[in-house]
Amino acid sequence: MMNKSLLSILFLSLLQINTGFAQKAAVLGTSDLKSYVDEFNVVDKEEAVVNLVPNAQSFDWLSKNIPLFDCPDSAIEKVYYFRWWSYRKHIKQTPEGHVVTEFITPANHAGKYNAISSGLSHQINEGRWLHNQQYIKDYINFWFFIDPKHKASRFHAFSSWIHYTLYDYYKLTKDKQFIANLMPALHADYLRWEQEKQAPNKMFWQFDVRDAMEESISGSRKEKNIRPTINSYMYGNAKAMVELADLFDIDSLEKTYKKKEKFLRKAVHEELWDDTASFFKVQYEKGGLCDAREAIGFIPWYFNLPYDKPKYAKQWDQILDTNGFNAPWGLTTAERRHPLFRTHGSGHGCEWDGAVWPYATSQTLKGMANLLTNYKHQGKMTKQVFYNELHKYAMSHRMNDKIYIGEYQDEKTGEWLKGDNPRSKFYNHSTFADIIINDLIGLKLRTDNTLEIDPIVPENQWDYFCLDKVPYQGRIVTILWDKDGSKYGKGKGFKAYVDGKEVVKSDKIKRLTAKI
Repeated sequence: MMNKSLLSILFLSLLQINTGFAQKAAVLGTSDLKSYVDEFNVVDKEEAVVNLVPNAQSFDWLSKNIPLFDCPDSAIEKVYYFRWWSYRKHIKQTPEGHVVTEFITPANHAGKYNAISSGLSHQINEGRWLHNQQYIKDYINFWFFIDPKHKASRFHAFSSWIHYTLYDYYKLTKDKQFIANLMPALHADYLRWEQEKQAPNKMFWQFDVRDAMEESISGSRKEKNIRPTINSYMYGNAKAMVELADLFDIDSLEKTYKKKEKFLRKAVHEELWDDTASFFKVQYEKGGLCDAREAIGFIPWYFNLPYDKPKYAKQWDQILDTNGFNAPWGLTTAERRHPLFRTHGSGHGCEWDGAVWPYATSQTLKGMANLLTNYKHQGKMTKQVFYNELHKYAMSHRMNDKIYIGEYQDEKTGEWLKGDNPRSKFYNHSTFADIIINDLIGLKLRTDNTLEIDPIVPENQWDYFCLDKVPYQGRIVTILWDKDGSKYGKGKGFKAYVDGKEVVKSDKIKRLTAKI
């Protein structure tokens, strides 16, 4: 039997080998990250709220936890790091595990530990790329196992696509046991939504405020309107439950959810599509569709729900129309031509009648990414349109010439409509890093042992980019493009590495796959 001294020597040797390999495998260093963090810390020098990781420790924590990113677009690169830096501020240690907050300051409508479920899936999708997944696991467990014990449970205070999110989470982490522990709760949660919000026609209704989209043109706090939001979410949730039931060989559950999935997909097309307006719309409880096109009509593509036909793809043409959703500071939440556009007020509540909301922008960009990667018919949408809107989204992260993320903005001036309200500072209600990783660079999530990269970077847009140190199914992935081979010292072309080993390459930016 080996003595303890020899075991210690062997352990230290292996640690040095692994550390050396990691350093050798990494393409990007942390000097850029350090510069950004120093700048962000100066902007937040008062640091009014401190949760798990204070500003002074943020560089060390970020360097250990986030994928690194390098590209020629300084706005996109800077905001990528800013969003990680601000996300870190919302991770909170509690006696019952970690939670991720939405508001940096206490909110009246929050539950225990200031937790709010409205941005839950956005928060998980962003945080799933962290190297230490205990934060996200704790947060998921909080909503399924801790929140129900509280006197006032808040999980169903807002619509949710949590089942869909957790299936994607499984594809990224391959943590089968973690998902297995959640299966009974996931099934019970879906049934609870049916009990609470299912209309007589078996579709789902919701108040706009409970969609986290209050004061909308189509919305109501009293009428049980059938909305593209919750019906798309429940379709995505049913679709995920089919896959999860198959993963765990639960035939009866798989059969049950296949029926729900099939029904909702058909119903959304039949009940919420306005053929004259070429748009998915809200159906009123009293009957008839709302006469306004709203950004929630793009949400079905978030879940690949619409049929792949030109008539549905035509809806996306409204993204380019300045009378539609195209505004100087971003994508509006309602069409600009509508007579009720921006008529509900300005910053007094939470108006979704046209102002630019990062929450909705995240959903729309994800839907557009799906259209461009999963659909044959794409209307007028192109990789360039996606990039332009992403760049505009990045540029909107400003207030008084300093980097900022808040609740919502004036579409013409970029003014944050809550001003510098402490509750809105570092608002954690949308995604950005996930859009870069999963959509722009295109690291797709799969259940098999295949690495798939399907970028939306337009041809000739960038001469180089690198996404480094990305955790994926227990491995570390690097994706890079070096047009002439002079940037990263790895030769020219589009390449992917797994644990430092090149697994696939091409002379141009295109979809790549490799067995890993």
